[in-house]
Amino acid sequence: MTNPTTCAAGIDVSKHSLDFAIHGQPIRLTVENRLPGWRRLAAELSRAGVNRVGLEATGGYERGVVAFLRVAGFTVLVLQPLQVKAYARLHLRRAKNDPLDAALIAACTAAIDATPEPPDPRLVPLADALTFVEQIEEELVRLQTRLEHIELPRFRHMVMADIRRLEGRRRAELRRIVEALAGHDDLRRRLHLVQSIRGIGERTAIALVVRLPELGRLTREQIAALVGLAPFDDDSGLHRGQRHIGGGRKRVRRSLYMAALPAATLWNPACIALYKRLMTKGKCHKAALVACARKLLIFANAVVQRGSPWTERTAGAGVAG
Repeated sequence: MTNPTTCAAGIDVSKHSLDFAIHGQPIRLTVENRLPGWRRLAAELSRAGVNRVGLEATGGYERGVVAFLRVAGFTVLVLQPLQVKAYARLHLRRAKNDPLDAALIAACTAAIDATPEPPDPRLVPLADALTFVEQIEEELVRLQTRLEHIELPRFRHMVMADIRRLEGRRRAELRRIVEALAGHDDLRRRLHLVQSIRGIGERTAIALVVRLPELGRLTREQIAALVGLAPFDDDSGLHRGQRHIGGGRKRVRRSLYMAALPAATLWNPACIALYKRLMTKGKCHKAALVACARKLLIFANAVVQRGSPWTERTAGAGVAG
């Protein structure tokens, strides 16, 4: 249970405004979502004795106020929308508007037991840079698909020039991220450890180091669940549903899934053996690749945990540990 002296507030975030409510109190207020509004918000929260603030992740509109409140000394929980929806369903709350959402988030924040660990400030700008790289990669996929349907030489040359330009930008941005990681001994060491795993290249290793700071500090089950690579049951009575994955850190999961195919067919002996065994048992290609992605993640967690590079021996221990 949360500490009885903890006073929680909830913030409903939008692009231009912040609606906030304090759990158990009638206080409701709307401020603008920029520095003057953040200062007023912090002052009101301090005056009300609030020390714990919750808000939903909203695609980036929450970043400024989260950073400001943390510097101001508040404990800030960035909740997943699924958490707040589940809490609302549990308490049969269906009415919806911004002030009511803020009150709901405040109640959810008061009920949550965990105290979040503040993010590593070194990784926050690198995560933004990696998101930019991922957007470039998505645009490259669209251009390459478009190129398949273009026959006129002039148009093909234009699209190919765009592809070359974006590929150059992608390489340059990844190089900057690696250089930034290399400027910190612990991050450089972690990157090298993850890259020691056969089948995990630089691009996937960057994603794991930047987007998964918990690597090496959790059990294999916990890290798989955090990324959304742990299969969940769907059974009830006599019904035996198909196991499925979901939730977690989508961008990390996508990076591991992209690495799983070459790892399972070319590079990693443990993944190759796992892929063949699952396909022989009649599992579908996608399910086998998900299992290989999970194995790569467990290997990465093991090498960071032990502080030693990957070996065939690590592979056996990583699966069991």
